[in-house]
Amino acid sequence: MSKKKETAYGGQALIEGVMFAGKTSFVSAVRRKDNSIEYFSLERKESNIARRLKKIPFVRGLVALVQSSANGVKHLNFSSERYDVHPDDDEQIKKEESSSKIATIIGIGAVGVLSFFFGKMIFTVTPAIVANFFEPFISSKPGQVLLEGFFKLLLLLGYIYVVSLTPLIKRVFQYHGAEHKVINAYENGVPLTVEGVQSQSRLHYRCGSSFMLFTVIVGVFVYMFVATDPLWWRIVNRIFLIPVVIGISFEVLQITNKVRNIPVLKVLGYPGLWLQLLTTKEPEDDQVDVAIHSFKKVLENDKTFEKSGIQGSKAI
Repeated sequence: MSKKKETAYGGQALIEGVMFAGKTSFVSAVRRKDNSIEYFSLERKESNIARRLKKIPFVRGLVALVQSSANGVKHLNFSSERYDVHPDDDEQIKKEESSSKIATIIGIGAVGVLSFFFGKMIFTVTPAIVANFFEPFISSKPGQVLLEGFFKLLLLLGYIYVVSLTPLIKRVFQYHGAEHKVINAYENGVPLTVEGVQSQSRLHYRCGSSFMLFTVIVGVFVYMFVATDPLWWRIVNRIFLIPVVIGISFEVLQITNKVRNIPVLKVLGYPGLWLQLLTTKEPEDDQVDVAIHSFKKVLENDKTFEKSGIQGSKAI
């Protein structure tokens, strides 16, 4: 395997576009009204503190999440402002149009990372409260924790299913599929053409959707070690344990990705792949084309920096 393929490239679906993270830059490609493709590129910079923290197991996951959330908002903002604007109308963008898209940005961000701050709290606390209502029937701690995990899974699947019914989010999920297909093509040595990329799976072991599901599964095991009564204490420890669950889930995601080519162990990542059947859709050729443009731009940036002798931070 070439050195270039050692980089674990990742990406994010946008509104009518895709963002990819390389070793040295983040690049978004968005298709505009006139069928042209517009790019948005940011140099990949990282503080020494963040770089050190990302070397610490169970801590690096939380750092990676904060970084991806902050960076993702910038690219989502770019795509929401540019995808439906005709070049001739650039000077006529109205403030109310921009403000109306804030809700769209928030909605897509919630689907991608479930707003792992306020959103994650809601998805953590609500199932605990609902499960507590069934305490007269299921009073044991193991039973309560399993019931809580069940309701959390229902909430996650229900939320994704409902938002996927909207035309805009459905197209975002198609771009999500295009993103995975491009990465799979690159990692499998398949030519980065529309035909070659379309032949690949829309599912990938290293997807954020898998991460979301792992937080549900990992949470069940973690909560077995803390009290479920009284309710107020249950809610408090669930909130304080969010970083712990995120940290462990990130490590589980990394492990499932590393063993994905081992016949017996690859099944560990199947639950995450099954969830991706909801969060990704088969993309159209023009959507794959946008994803290819974004990814090739990332590779081009990496080569440029390598030739100049500037080293970027390792992609996650």
